Amino acid sequence: MHKTLGFTELLDLIDDRSAAFHAAVTGATDLGVPVPSCPGWTLLDLAQHVGNGRRKWAAIVAAGPASAPPQPSAWESTPDDLPTWLTASFDRLRDALVTAGPDAGTWGWWGDSQSPLTVGTVARRQLQEMAVHTYDAQLALGAPQPLPAAIAVEGVDEFLHTCFSTGSPWPHDPATVVYHAAEGRDWRLTLSAAGARVERLESPEKADATMTATASEIQLIVHGRVPVDVASVDGDRVILDQLGAWEPE
Repeated sequence: MHKTLGFTELLDLIDDRSAAFHAAVTGATDLGVPVPSCPGWTLLDLAQHVGNGRRKWAAIVAAGPASAPPQPSAWESTPDDLPTWLTASFDRLRDALVTAGPDAGTWGWWGDSQSPLTVGTVARRQLQEMAVHTYDAQLALGAPQPLPAAIAVEGVDEFLHTCFSTGSPWPHDPATVVYHAAEGRDWRLTLSAAGARVERLESPEKADATMTATASEIQLIVHGRVPVDVASVDGDRVILDQLGAWEPE
């Protein structure tokens, strides 16, 4: 049976990945090293992006339901002391999430997905943002680590429901894709003129294309950090390439 993480668990794991990111960045001897998974960025660029991103989402959550996110003037800043600024950024996000609670409404860019426009969804997305960006920082320093299994399994479910599911028409032939995580979780993505919809499966099923890998590998693939080749693919590989290049309206 599929189980997603509760709000308190999400908050604790956001703290965990925030601490790991902070340790990687503040332990670096050169913030000018390039980040291979974020072309054109240095480690300092990544750190500023992560800090301001947490400040942005703290402001979004605090604003409640809205037709647009707050303007950058409401949250953007430049660090004087990077370690202190990062800690304050992480604290600002956590405080906003706790104050609002998981059921509160919020602005979000995923309006036609299968994920609700709630603070709970924001917490799910923020956990994955921190997990993947921690990987980016570790990669820049030459010591990348797989995403922790519990975070990665949650992340595949979150990404498929928030980022892949959409009402925008699939521009190719109808298809099904099954994602099989080595940890024992499976999902089916159905692509058609009606859009993309995700179903949680109790066991693997036949599909036009099946991707088998660890949950960490699947997460890094769908976030564009590693190539599809790190997974085992059965069926029509072209569908996965089309999916990776798709930009729904």
